[in-house]
Amino acid sequence: MPRITSAETALRPVDEPDLPVMERFLRDPEAATSLQWYGWRDLGRWRRLWAENSPLTEDAGHLMVVRGAERLGIVTWRRVVSAPLSSYWNMGIALLPQARGQGVGTEAQRQLVRYLFAHSTVTRIEADTEPGNLAEQRALEKAGFTREGVLRSVAFRDGRWRDAVRYSVLREELG
Repeated sequence: MPRITSAETALRPVDEPDLPVMERFLRDPEAATSLQWYGWRDLGRWRRLWAENSPLTEDAGHLMVVRGAERLGIVTWRRVVSAPLSSYWNMGIALLPQARGQGVGTEAQRQLVRYLFAHSTVTRIEADTEPGNLAEQRALEKAGFTREGVLRSVAFRDGRWRDAVRYSVLREELG
């Protein structure tokens, strides 16, 4: 797959030299941020996915967010089956500290939405974030997502259950 670009931010398939960057989100609480740090878990995850040749499958995927040769983070998605013959994508993003607060997240999520609608038949893409993650909520809204509501106590992190704010964008809203 060629790079998807806009301005300086681009998405591209994961290459083996990218694995240490992806592993930072599993090993470094500051890279993951306090809102996405779930403790040290499955530190070999990315290496196993690479060995299985599955950073991109029919039901999930991971792309690098880059600026030139600089790796800035990853975008991910997974299929959610909602009914027989019906599914949609749930997507997420993780940016390294040096990429935050520059509009990179908004642009990367905008590009991922365009990519997923162009290469699948889904009509809905959703994303979740914690209520305290105002930067991500703004980024999703700038990327064309609509806030749908709050899911109560859906994720356990840092010793307690956390709510999530759900956002979505529909194919016909993309324009």
